Order: sequence, then structure tokens, then C-alpha cells
Amino acid sequence: MRNPKTKNVSARKLSDQTTLQLFVLFLFFFLLQLASSSQPPYPPPINITLNCGYGRNTPARDNRMWLGDINSNFGPFEHQSNSSVISIADKQPTEVDPIPYYTARLSYSEFTYIFSVTPGQLFIRLYFLPFSYLKFDRYKAAFSVKAGSYTLLSNFSAALTADALGLEGFSKEFCLNIVEDARFLNITFTPSPGNPDAYAFVNGIELVSMPSNLYYTPEDRTIKFIGETTPYLVEKIHALETVYRINVAGRFIPPTEDTGMYRSWSGDDDAYLTSSEIGVEPVNTTIHLRFTAIPVYTAPEDVYTTARTMGTNKTINKSYNLTWEFSVDAGFNYLIRLHFCEFIPVVTKEEDRVFYIFIADQIAEKRADVIRWSGGNGIPVYRDYAVLMFGEGNEKKLNLSVALQSNPSDGMTKYSDAILNGLEIFKISDSINNLAGPNPDLLPTPKVAAIPFPIQPRKVKSDHTAIIAIVVGLFSAIVVVSIIGFFIFQGRRVNKNTKSSGTFLPSDLCRCFSLSEIKAATNNFDKLFIIGVGGFGDVYKGYIDGGETCVAIKRLNPGSRQGAHEFNTEIKLLSQLRHLNLVPLIGYCNHGNEMILVYGYMAHGTLRDHLYNTDNPPLSWEQRLQLCIGAARGLQYLHMGAKHMIIHRDVKSTNILLDENWVAKVSDFGLSKMGPASVSMTHVSTVVKGSIGYLDPEYYRRQQLTEKSDVYSFGVVLCEVLCARPPLIRNVDKERVSLAEWARQCYHNGKLDQIVDPFLTDKIVPECLKKFGEIAVNCLLDDGIKRPSMNDVLWGLEFALKLQESKKDSGEQKFEIEDHEKVVLERSAIEDCEEVFTNSGGSGPNEKGTYYRVTIASSGDQSSANETSDSSNLIRETVFSELMSQKGR
Repeated sequence: MRNPKTKNVSARKLSDQTTLQLFVLFLFFFLLQLASSSQPPYPPPINITLNCGYGRNTPARDNRMWLGDINSNFGPFEHQSNSSVISIADKQPTEVDPIPYYTARLSYSEFTYIFSVTPGQLFIRLYFLPFSYLKFDRYKAAFSVKAGSYTLLSNFSAALTADALGLEGFSKEFCLNIVEDARFLNITFTPSPGNPDAYAFVNGIELVSMPSNLYYTPEDRTIKFIGETTPYLVEKIHALETVYRINVAGRFIPPTEDTGMYRSWSGDDDAYLTSSEIGVEPVNTTIHLRFTAIPVYTAPEDVYTTARTMGTNKTINKSYNLTWEFSVDAGFNYLIRLHFCEFIPVVTKEEDRVFYIFIADQIAEKRADVIRWSGGNGIPVYRDYAVLMFGEGNEKKLNLSVALQSNPSDGMTKYSDAILNGLEIFKISDSINNLAGPNPDLLPTPKVAAIPFPIQPRKVKSDHTAIIAIVVGLFSAIVVVSIIGFFIFQGRRVNKNTKSSGTFLPSDLCRCFSLSEIKAATNNFDKLFIIGVGGFGDVYKGYIDGGETCVAIKRLNPGSRQGAHEFNTEIKLLSQLRHLNLVPLIGYCNHGNEMILVYGYMAHGTLRDHLYNTDNPPLSWEQRLQLCIGAARGLQYLHMGAKHMIIHRDVKSTNILLDENWVAKVSDFGLSKMGPASVSMTHVSTVVKGSIGYLDPEYYRRQQLTEKSDVYSFGVVLCEVLCARPPLIRNVDKERVSLAEWARQCYHNGKLDQIVDPFLTDKIVPECLKKFGEIAVNCLLDDGIKRPSMNDVLWGLEFALKLQESKKDSGEQKFEIEDHEKVVLERSAIEDCEEVFTNSGGSGPNEKGTYYRVTIASSGDQSSANETSDSSNLIRETVFSELMSQKGR
């Protein structure tokens, strides 16, 4: 019989052995899982990193190994023996990894790298650090780069590009398809011809394979071509350039955290946002993504677990859209890829979140439904679109916009919201295999032309030759001196006229300031000079012309692309417009990253500064009416008095400025659009833009912009003036959130006096209040056709002011609007309104219209049958219309 102790020892050994086996098995599976999780979804067959101008293989900071190009199998192969040189930069870079940026291959003649490749698609990445090297000046680098038969860059200046981007170094990424019978890929660098000092250089070259049809359209599919009826294919005969790749509302994703292709994903999408609201940024890091709709290597998981949405407030969401704007080269087709994933738990079914997508101000999707596209929550998906960015004239750059808008119909979606997770934009090569765009502009420092003097030639062939040379030289000198004298005289005459007339510029000119002038005017952008901050950037008070002229200087945030389109729009529009009630644009400065506008200084700030949330004393009712009349005159001029109708699109109390004489001036034309180009056109189709609380709901619903959208926004301003409160207040009762809706409700319920600014209690004549309320409410009508024109709004406000003044006048209170001041009112179908207010459909000269002769008397004077204290009793006369003044009163 066995000893019990021996049995216990054996059992203990067996138990220990089993535990060890289980531990080993667990460790094996753990390491297997760790290995599988660290393996990228796509291992590229071609993965070449070449550190140009260096001799050894060196790891970068991310531990990726870079091969030195000295004595490498890839070259360079030179057309002139030993013509290229290697060099380190004159200083070590601080913003980028020294590998591969610190060393370079440079040459005054052509050189080529040759890479062994296999058929398929691949990335080509070129790295540039435009510092000075040895005797090579950074600004003299100008060259072309070809990959096979494709021109990637032409007359390329890395220095100008880096300066424009505000970066030390940068990379350019391209996509190329290698055809079946190709074994090698040549990448050739050629200095620009015609410039003996031009040279080519490169710091690093990278080639990485990509999966088939990652960005190229498969043969059995097509993509939507925006603005066209025929679909589009990104064919393999095209090359692509990556222009933008963004992890929307997420972090920067470095190349080593990509899906195996070493792509970089920028996390700075708010730099491109132009919306007045930026939405919210939900994150779900615990969700398990299911890649059933697209391959797992399409984008990193981080792209699909962060997003930008509009938020949960349906009312707010319906008043704005999420808009990004990207500067692109004109004249090319572009591929836009939008990445989506519904990871918010409550969005699980089709029609839970349905929204609009606009690309380049055109509708791309009317019913974007991520759940319908992907098949469920937590399933990533993308949508591809193509668009032609065709410039006009000599335009080199255009703004490519991507906008999301919640569906305005509650019956079409459960949540009035929109979502975007990621975005990629690619330039597509043209018909001659070209991808090269223009260099960024460098504004040269103006130089005074030198006067050429005739020089005695060393060898004179004949007396005739000498005489001709002297005559030509003298004639040239006289011409140059005359030209310089003419410009000096013209400059003095302009300055003299400017000082004497009180106008800064002739109506067709806009002064271009140097950056040094702007810095002198603002004490080098001293923060003490800041008088305001807006979406564009800081606004400074400054002095120009030796301190004689006080100006407001609006500076775009340096290095930011946001506002570039608005900057150009303001210059184009305001430089051609001059009106008492429009803020005067004196000039601009466009130097490198600096975009600056110079306006006349408005001493009393904005209209809103005197209505609420301010320490300024409240305005009297008469003052408020006069300011409203001034702003209406400015808008009337834009709609009727300018050569072409201009729709402001951002009318609000902060865009109505007050000068030292309390004259109201409409400002900020960055969102303005030209109106319909012909009488047959009734509207302009465009992506919705504007400010929350002021945005015309009809414009929002229909995407059709008319001048009546400005009328709606001005109606909101009128309500602000009357009530002294913001257009939206979120922390109040639902019926009071929107000022426009609250004012309309109170007006129709006969309670308008209950929402008047307490300071104005018992200070507004009842007839005036009734007229003013009527004007404001008619501006806010849902149907834009029924809203009055700005011409009619102006007349109505002037009438309201006369009502106010007539009741407070201590003398004779009776007055009559004479024939030349007749109020033009066209009968319009307005419900619940005793008094008909106008809807000017554009009555012109010799067009039969309806006029109203108005006679107003004091309550004690009843002698005339045509006189009444009730302004609503109007005597109609049908007469032939007179031509209205096109400049406003």
C-alpha cells in the first residue's frame, strides 16, 4: 500500500505541472494576440525610404530606417558626370525630424533616381527642407520633377511653398499606377531652364505600395461628378496629388500609426472651418468597429471613433451649417473622399440622422444617411465625389468648400444633425499628365527704376553707330524720367485730392499697403491697439499718412487659411462701392501669410454695442430709428444702386458700424454674393452661409439665395433695436429662444409693447410702434416673395420716424408727404395685417403702380376728410410710377 504522503506529493506535482502548462498556453495566445494587433492591416510589398545626401542607413525618430543614397542602387544617375553635390543645411531644423530633412542632394543639372517596382499602385513622397546649402541660395531653387511620364512639379519653389505654409520643411505626396509591363520607375529632377542660377534639390524620397483601387475607381463602379449629369471615374491613367488628409475633430495620426501605408492624418480641421459655430466633437473609444462595408486598411480606427457634429439643439442646428474651406489650384479635377461612422449609441436605424452635403457650393447629397450606407452603427464607410475647380481669368487659387447641413424637414430625420469623421482631397492629373500648380505669390519689394546713362562703347564701328547709341540712350533717359515724374505728380495730386475732398480713395481704386506701413500704424501689432476680435481675426486701431488718418485694421490670423476667400471678396466688392452708409475700404495688405484690410475708423463701434451687454448709455428711440434708416439705405444701395445687385448674406447688429457722427454703415462683405445675373433669374443657388439667429429659414430650406434673405436678417436687427436683446437666448423658455419668432408671436397677439426695451417704456408713440412692428414682422415672413424690398423698408422706417416726430412736435402737427416723397406701396397678400406693406417686385420707369398719399393730423384736428390720426387709413391713388432713385435717400 502506497504512503499517503507520497500520493499528496504526486498530486501537488501534477497540479503545478497543469498550472504551468496553462500559464504557457495563456502566454502563447497573449503574445500571438499582441503580435497580430501590432501587425498593420496592410503590409506594403514596396517600402523604400531614401535619405538623400547621406551615406549610412539611419533610423528616424519613429525608428523607421532610412537608406543613404550615396553609392545606393537607386542612384542618382546624372546627365553630367559628378554634377550633383551633397550638403547639410546651414542650420539644423527644429520643427521636423533631421532624418531625412537635414541632408540634401543638389545639382545645377538634371539627375534621376531609378527604382525597381512591380505593377500596382503606390505612393511617392518627396521631402524638402528649403534652407540654404553651401553656395546654394534657398530662393534660387526652381525645378521640375517627373515620375515616369507624369509631371509632378514644374518650376517649383520649395522656399515660396514653405513660406506660404509657415513651415520649415514639408513633404509632397503623389499616387501613381505602375502598368503591367513596367519594371522600373524613374524620378527625375530638372532645374528650370532659362535661369542659369536655378538648381534642383531633394532631401528624401519614399515609395510605398497601396492596395489596388484604394483611391482609383474600380471598373464596376463610378463616382458622382458634382455639377455634372455624367458620372466620373478616377482611372489608372491618372496620377493624384494628396492635397489634404484630415482626421476631423481628432488628433494628429503619425505615419507609423497608419494602416501600413505611412500616411499622415492632420488633426487640425478647425483651421479650415468657416462656420460661425464649430459644432461638437463626440468621441467613442470603446466601440468595436466592424469593417464590413470597406476594407480595414482604408483609414486608421482613430478616424472613425472621433467626429464633428452639429450638436443636439434642433433649433440651433437649423440655423447654420458646418463648412470647411480648402485652398486648391484652379483648373484641375479633384477627388473628395468623406469618411463616416455612426458611433453614437442612439443613432442605429436608417433616417435617424439624415443631412445635406454640399461640395464647392453645390449639392452633393440631399439624403446623406450613414446608417443606410454602412448597414449599422459602428460600421465605417466612405463616399467619393469628383468636382472641377475651374478658375476665371488668371485665378491661380480657389476655395473648395465642403458643407454639412441638417435636414430642415422634421419628417425626414429623427435627429436634425450632421456628422463627418474624416476627409481626403486629391488633385487629379490633367489630359497631358500634369499635376503641377503655380507657386505661391511673393510680393516683391518695390524698387525705384534706375535711369540708364549712355556709356561710351569700347570699340566703335562707325560714327553712325555712336550717334544712334547716344540718341537712343538720351531718349530712353528722357522717357524714364518722364514716367517717374508723371507718377510722382499723380501721387501728389491724389494725396491733395484725398485731403481736400475728405474721401480716402477714388471710387475705383483700393490702396495697397506694405507690411511695414501696417506695422508702423499698429506699433508692430501691439495688443494695446486691439479694439475688437472677430472670426476673421483681431481688429486694431491705427494711424496712417503720418498720423493724420485714423483707421481700423482687420488682420487675418497669421498662418490660418480661414478667411482667405472672405478677404478677396471684400476687396473685390468694397473697392468698387462708395456710399455714405457703407463702411469705406481704404486698402489692403497681402504679404506672405499676412492678409490685412484697412477701413475707415468707426468711432462708436457696432450697433449692438449700444443695445445690450454694454456699459454704453442706451440710445433714444429717435436715435435708433435714424440708425435703422441709415443701415436700410446702405442695404438698399447694395440691392438697387450698385451696377450689379449684391446680396450681403451676413446682416446683423455687429455688422452695422457707427462713425463719429453717428452715421450707420453696413460692414463685413466677406460672405457677400452677386445677385442674379439677369432678369429671368430669380435667385442664386449656393451653399447656406450666415449667422445663427439671423439666417433666413427659406434660404436655409431651399438653398436659393435672393435679396429677400437680407430683408429677413434686417428684420431680426429691427427686433434687436426694439427689444434690446440678442437674436437667440438658449437658457429661456422655448417660445422666447428665437427673438424673431417671439416678436412675431407678440405682434400677432397684440402684445408687442410687452417686449419693448424697458428704457423705451412710454417713449414710443403708439402709431410709430405699430408701424415699426409691422415693418419688422413683414421682413420676417416665411415666404420671401411676400417680404418687402429694402426700398420699401426704408420708406416705412422714414414714415415711422415722421410719426414719432409729428406726435412729439410742439408746433403744428399736421404734415403731408409731398408728391416727390410719396410712399410707394404695392398691394401684397399678407395675412392678419390691416395695413398693406410693400413687396417691391421691381417696378421700373413708366410702370403703372399704386401710390398712397398719406395725410396725418393731430387728434384735435378733424377738419379734413383726408386727415386721420390712424396711420393705417391710407387714401389710394392709381398713378403712373416715377423712376425711383437708385442711390437711396
